Amino acid sequence: MASTSTYAPSREDFAALLDESYGQNEAFEGSVVKGTVVAIEKDVAVIDLGLKTEGRVALKEFQGPNREGSPEVGDVVEVYLERIENALGEAVISRDKARREESWVKLEKAFEKQEKVEGVIFNQVKGGFTVDLDGAVAFLPRSQVDIRPIRDVTPLMGVPQPFQILKMDRRRGNIVVSRRTVLEESRAEQRHEIVANLEEGQVIEGMVKNITDYGAFVDLGGIDGLLHVTDIAWRRVNHPTEVLTIGQTVRVKIIKINHETHRISLGMKQLLDDPWQGIEAKYPVEARFRGRVTNMTDYGAFVELEPGIEGLIHVSEMSWTKKNVHPGKIVATSQEVDVQVLEVDPVKRRISLGLKQTLQNPWEAFAEKYPIGSEVEGEVKNKTEFGLFIGLDGDVDGMVHLSDLDWKRPGEQAIEDYKKGDVVHAKVLDVDIDKERISLGVKQLDGESAKSSEPRPAGEPGDDLKKGAVVTCEIMDVKDGGLDVRVVGTDYTAFIKRSELARDRADQRPERFAVGEKVDARITQFERRARKVSVSIKALEVAEEKEAIAQYGSADSGASLGDILGAALKAREKGGKAED
Repeated sequence: MASTSTYAPSREDFAALLDESYGQNEAFEGSVVKGTVVAIEKDVAVIDLGLKTEGRVALKEFQGPNREGSPEVGDVVEVYLERIENALGEAVISRDKARREESWVKLEKAFEKQEKVEGVIFNQVKGGFTVDLDGAVAFLPRSQVDIRPIRDVTPLMGVPQPFQILKMDRRRGNIVVSRRTVLEESRAEQRHEIVANLEEGQVIEGMVKNITDYGAFVDLGGIDGLLHVTDIAWRRVNHPTEVLTIGQTVRVKIIKINHETHRISLGMKQLLDDPWQGIEAKYPVEARFRGRVTNMTDYGAFVELEPGIEGLIHVSEMSWTKKNVHPGKIVATSQEVDVQVLEVDPVKRRISLGLKQTLQNPWEAFAEKYPIGSEVEGEVKNKTEFGLFIGLDGDVDGMVHLSDLDWKRPGEQAIEDYKKGDVVHAKVLDVDIDKERISLGVKQLDGESAKSSEPRPAGEPGDDLKKGAVVTCEIMDVKDGGLDVRVVGTDYTAFIKRSELARDRADQRPERFAVGEKVDARITQFERRARKVSVSIKALEVAEEKEAIAQYGSADSGASLGDILGAALKAREKGGKAED
């Protein structure tokens, strides 16, 4: 009896039968096949793939946006065949993957043609969002959601809308899409059409869409214009939020349109009268006004005189006595101050203001309170090579020159007696308000010391020394450059330069003179407080010559200079004999 062997079909035989049923290259694992819904069991659809092979698909794979909904018994559907048979003897199938495969084919064609595709944002992930492109899941970077960053994307989720595919990688299953690109294309078309209907100088209403540090973007009905912070108002606006709020409707004037870039510049202040018109009449030079400090810089402070009109107080015009200090140490922002107009430039729209001019000049105040000859006291603020600086009332300084420290000792030696912080008593010698200088003297406090210790011969010049007076000088020393002399009867000394020894150049020789010899000279400069005197023999000769010409000759007399001088000398001799 022949033995009978039982044949069990293998996995490969089953695949072959499927291939026979569905056609070549259609029933292999990893492909999309058609099946019939034979039953609905709770939340699962049982699908017959043929040859009595069934698979199960969750009903939720048929549900969702842009999907056909739950199937019914008898419906023919496409599913993705992952495996022909699992441990339970069923085919492993998926409706989602079938839809994804279908979508990938459509999306690749759209990507090649640069066509837009429709999708739905359904979830948020790190760095962006996920988009359902009819079964295929794509990534939408946050930067590609809108033209401008938006905080809340909730209104956009679950809504079918167009996207542009930026990148596709089927092997890795990656798709990157952009909503921003679609908006920019649509916006560009709208902008071109809107800009074509706008003109420079046109007044239009718009809504404040966004605010930045440098201005505000105003929606003009599909296109944005920039309202720069300097064009919001004639007055200073530190930040646009001082005047504008998002959503506010504003009336603006179109200042400039760039038809190539579609950029529009807007202005609000251009709709108001220019406050700089007739500015010179409103703010004349030397007039005083009250204003508010609006801004501070290293070089000064800006003061608002009226809305839209600001002037600058330069740091040099802030204080009489505080030099090289920051303006913030003198005034503060929002402080109201009295100012004086120094200069107005309507072309450059500049007004120069002064703060110190509204205050009393401290040197004038000092001169009124301490006239020349008054005694004052103050603290030594500084020692220099030429004297002491003393702090006085009114926050001003006075200077004691080296020559005014001591009658008997040289100034370089006397100044060593003083140090910074010492309180010094002095006498006011001079106050120069224009140059802001106060001259003081310490030695002048001893009035008797100012007089010469030597007795003066009767008739010799002493306290009556003045510029132009003729004095007798005793030669103390003969030098190559001139003569050291002392005014006879005083303790004043002077140096007569070589060029001042005679009128004639040939006689300007120091060797003509000898130590101890006395000569007459004319005082050319005399400063009693500084104890300085300058004398000149040449000046005396020139003066005598002019006097002689005036008395004994004239331009048309025909007399020579020798004749004139001779006559003058004879007259002087006769006068001398008569006195004897």
